[in-house]
This record gives sequence, C-alpha cells and structure tokens, in this order.
Amino acid sequence: MNDTPFLDTLAVRPLGDGTFVADLHQDWAVGDRPHGGYLLALLSRAAVGDTSLDPLSVSAQYLRSPKVGPVLLRTERLKAGRTVTVVRAVLEQAGQVCVDATLTLGEIPDEPPTWSDLPDMPVNPPPDAVDLGSSEAGGPNGLARACDMRLDPRGAGFLRGSTSEPLRLRMWARPHQGQPDLLFGLIAGDLTMPVTFNLGRFGWSPTVQLTALLRARPANGWFRLVVESKAVHGPWFDEDTLVIDSTGRLVCQARQLALSAK
Repeated sequence: MNDTPFLDTLAVRPLGDGTFVADLHQDWAVGDRPHGGYLLALLSRAAVGDTSLDPLSVSAQYLRSPKVGPVLLRTERLKAGRTVTVVRAVLEQAGQVCVDATLTLGEIPDEPPTWSDLPDMPVNPPPDAVDLGSSEAGGPNGLARACDMRLDPRGAGFLRGSTSEPLRLRMWARPHQGQPDLLFGLIAGDLTMPVTFNLGRFGWSPTVQLTALLRARPANGWFRLVVESKAVHGPWFDEDTLVIDSTGRLVCQARQLALSAK
C-alpha cells in the first residue's frame, strides 16, 4: 500500500498555452509501463484545467507506451460551447507522442437516471473475494500498490488453471486513501487483468484504442466492475467494462480494443 493520495499522482503543472508537465507515478505502473486508465485520468485533468467542467467522454489512441517519469501534456481546445467543450490532449515523452486523446467536457448530471439496466452485484466484496494485493494473489504487485482490488473467484477460472470459463470477470475497487471520484472512475474502466487470462493468455495485453463514457458522479464506497469480451480473433480482443458505484449508479462505461499473446 502506498502513502500517496490519489489526486497527488495526477498532479499537472501548467507551462502556459495549454501545455503541462507531469510525472508518471510508479504506483500506477505495471513494471515500468504506466496503467492506461491512469494516463487517461492524467490527460483529463490537464484538459479540464482550471475550469469547472467534467470529462463526459474520452477517446484515446495508444501509440506507444511511455515509461515512469516526466512527460509533457499538450492540450488544444477544438470547440467551446454552452453544453459541450471538446479538447484534444496529447501525452509526449522524449519527443514522441504516446497517447492522443479527444475529450468531451461538460456537466455531469446530478439527478438519478430515468432508466438503467445494470447487472446485479453485491455492494461489498464477499468474504471469499481475492485480495489482489495478498499472498493468495501472488503478493503485493502492480496496481495493488495504488488501490484496493478484490476479484470475484466465481468466473475467474484462471485462478484454478481452467481455460473453459467465459471471458467475464467481476471485481471491486477503491482508492487506498479517500473516496472514489470521476477520475478514479476513468481508471476503473481499465483496471482489471485482461479477460483473456481465462484463455490462459497471461502475456502483456496492450490497449490499442479505448473509449470511456463518464455518466455520474460516484458515491462513497466500493466500485463494482463487470468486465467481458464478446469476441477474440487471433491476437485481437475487445473488452467492455461497466463501473457501478455503491448506490447502483453507472459511473463509467469503457470499451477497448487490445492485443493479447496467443
């Protein structure tokens, strides 16, 4: 467990003209590769800047993987309207573009949804949920330094060496310090291990493209994550994630195209 508050890992320092510098934090990396959702949260913080706007959608192309350390963030306002503002945000390191994102900014609605159809899942992780920072899961590693993650063993066939389970996982997550917010919701949309673990594919699975929609400001408590894939074709697979807060509100929907080792 780390002692760095979540928002401190997303600190950006303005240089003027929509340019920022930041340091990619080790706690949000697997090895020396920063987590994809964390990169989106960092870009979102730069895109919002000193406005009162919220990120409503983020669509990103992952061109190359940056390493832990300093980066440059460039933002450009493409549209400024009464309801919607559109910003392009680019993350660069060593003179190369690593992530190129387009963000739609606006105001997250506070009223409850008129209609929703979400999967049923316990508000809190059950006693047999696997703590991904525990010795049972191989010891503290990766993102378990940055947040508390509990995996539902039901459906996680890879834990038992099975490769016959559907590509569907369920997990609970929250920051080690403080309560989840919109930016943590964006991270949660890309937080689980790849669902292709259930096929026995344990290699690195880089995200190629990811689009996330932020739908509601979260309540305190655990996030509930439901992650599934519709198809795996060769090395390519899709992964859809629903992030639901403790009151049953949909916080984030994320869909990505990724690569896995065969």
